[in-house]
Amino acid sequence: MATVHLRFYEELNDFLPPEKRKVEFSHEFDRRTSVKDLIESFGVPHPEIDLILVNGRSVDFSCIVEDGDRISVYPVFERLDISPLIRLRPKPLREPRFIVDCNLGRLNRYLRLLGFDCLYRNDFTDEDVARISQQEQRIVLTRDRRLLLRKIITHGLFVREVEPRRQVREVLARLDLYRLVKPFSRCTRCNTPLQPVEKSRIEHRLLPKTRRYYDAFLHCPACGRIYWQGSHHSRARRLIAELTASD
Repeated sequence: MATVHLRFYEELNDFLPPEKRKVEFSHEFDRRTSVKDLIESFGVPHPEIDLILVNGRSVDFSCIVEDGDRISVYPVFERLDISPLIRLRPKPLREPRFIVDCNLGRLNRYLRLLGFDCLYRNDFTDEDVARISQQEQRIVLTRDRRLLLRKIITHGLFVREVEPRRQVREVLARLDLYRLVKPFSRCTRCNTPLQPVEKSRIEHRLLPKTRRYYDAFLHCPACGRIYWQGSHHSRARRLIAELTASD
């Protein structure tokens, strides 16, 4: 029987039972195992991990654990340069694109309102989400930690918050996305970037008061939805201010 000593840092502790949070603890095992398998045996998804130190040395997920090892596990370092060490994921996605699981529809809509590229369908299966994430290099946003345990997912975030507006603020803060916010640049219905459109081209689709009082319009070239700065726009501005207010 071999014994290792582990310590998980910051938000990775959310996945652990209370007695193992923010402390070093011992763990016994009786078979050859990689550090990735060992860590995930505690329910910590690998996409949430960016750095592992074994006896003070940075290692990748394939490192075989040995008796007496001291293992420190750190979360995603989007705001800290650790390039001299072994990062466990491809380079940070500084122009992030998301795929949102079927339980986070409102989060998806809010992120699109802020201008982020978010794929979402309420009939996506876990297999769909994992496959698209790999093929299109999208960050998975989910409240299902089992989904993030899938090997092919390299970038993912387990969303801790339950209320959608707080979820948005969590994602923005944890991935340091405030500077990338571009409100009203993407269709909230289908995710396509919006384009300016001449009023004369869509005038026949406007209600009389809209046609009379507004002249500047955006439209979605995919689904055809039209956007303008009506009364709903000021409400959306207040919502955006709430979503992007940093603590």
